[in-house]
Amino acid sequence: MSFPLLAAIIVFVLIFILKMPISLGMLAAGLYYFLFSGLKLTLVANQVMNQLYSNYVLIAVPLFIFTANIMNSGKITAMVFKFANALVGKRHGGLGHVNIVASVIFSGMTGSAIADASGLGKMEIAAMREEGYDDGFSCAITAASATIGPIFPPSIPLVIYAMFSNTSVGELFLGGTLPGLLIAFALGIYVMIVSKKRHYPQGVQMPLRDFIAFGLQSLPSLLTPVILLLGIYTGVMTPTEAGAVAGLYAILISIFAYKSLGFHDFKKVVYDTVKDTGGVSLMVGAAAVISFIVAKEQIGVSLGHFVLGLTDNKYIFLIIVNVMILILGMFIDTSCIQLIFVPILIPLASALGIDLVHFGVMVTLNMMIGLSTPPFGMLLFITSNISGTPLKEVIREIRFPLAAMIVVLLVVTFIPQSVLFIPSLLK
Repeated sequence: MSFPLLAAIIVFVLIFILKMPISLGMLAAGLYYFLFSGLKLTLVANQVMNQLYSNYVLIAVPLFIFTANIMNSGKITAMVFKFANALVGKRHGGLGHVNIVASVIFSGMTGSAIADASGLGKMEIAAMREEGYDDGFSCAITAASATIGPIFPPSIPLVIYAMFSNTSVGELFLGGTLPGLLIAFALGIYVMIVSKKRHYPQGVQMPLRDFIAFGLQSLPSLLTPVILLLGIYTGVMTPTEAGAVAGLYAILISIFAYKSLGFHDFKKVVYDTVKDTGGVSLMVGAAAVISFIVAKEQIGVSLGHFVLGLTDNKYIFLIIVNVMILILGMFIDTSCIQLIFVPILIPLASALGIDLVHFGVMVTLNMMIGLSTPPFGMLLFITSNISGTPLKEVIREIRFPLAAMIVVLLVVTFIPQSVLFIPSLLK
């Protein structure tokens, strides 16, 4: 290990211990590496500007963030929740199932777990509290179901993965469809078992006439994922263009269909989008610095020789990757994992003959599980904060939803067709 690399690692670890933003730690580590190695900072600046911030696919990320913020500012989120409530009907633990179904619908609009948990989550937890559900259970199922967002298409993390792996965004989106539904199914079984055991209330069966009327009222919001996904899969729009169209459509229905988006609301949406995009951009730029260092120090090559020296069995490699990411997800932000570690693993997966669409969906699912994994799962903190529930209660209840999601992860890992079946139909 060279001295500049050692200095960079020490700086990054110190900043992590001090709990400063990860992106600043990455930039500081890169700065020290360049200072001690005598390289010009203009090298990495050119790489960041030319290779990342001019990347057409990456432009989709702020557009999906904008769409998610529009959804949460108007009545669209409320309409999704009410429609899911009507759809679930009379089942034990009805609102628990509503929580899951609403997440599937909402994920087809935004592709963001954070948007799901902070927007729909507040509404879902409040409704479940009124019906007598335990707060810890409500928060746990909200956090777990929010992980569907970045798996079920569209998906912000899958867009970023496509940038690193040169895989098709459309195939990645299609590949995430079945795993997203499998997570919903697994969580639904968990809700059903717990609801019967704890005698949670049943849902309410809406008369067919009222259901049709309410479905028509909800139709403008429900068309959002249809327009977005059909545009991508028919080839009419690129994912970036689809993100722009989805954002515009969300504005139009918020203003004209639901009359819920005023000028001040729109200003807040723009402000939140700029802030969120700035955070993502800083992370991506900082990751470009680290990627430059990784390439120059040939870390990827060394790791490749090490891993291939241990095994040439692709399934053992996938087990190693899953265990590593699950452990990292307990302590490190998922964006850090995706931007630093995943690009190193992609060439290894390719060398072992692993389909990169399958690998991308598997890794993304694993990272999203990390969002609900103690002690630092972001979704646990979000649901705890928006509901006022003690974090320890959320952590106690999240164990079984996590187990259900890990079962789905194993299915996705060892049965590649669970990811590749739907994309193969459109080839």
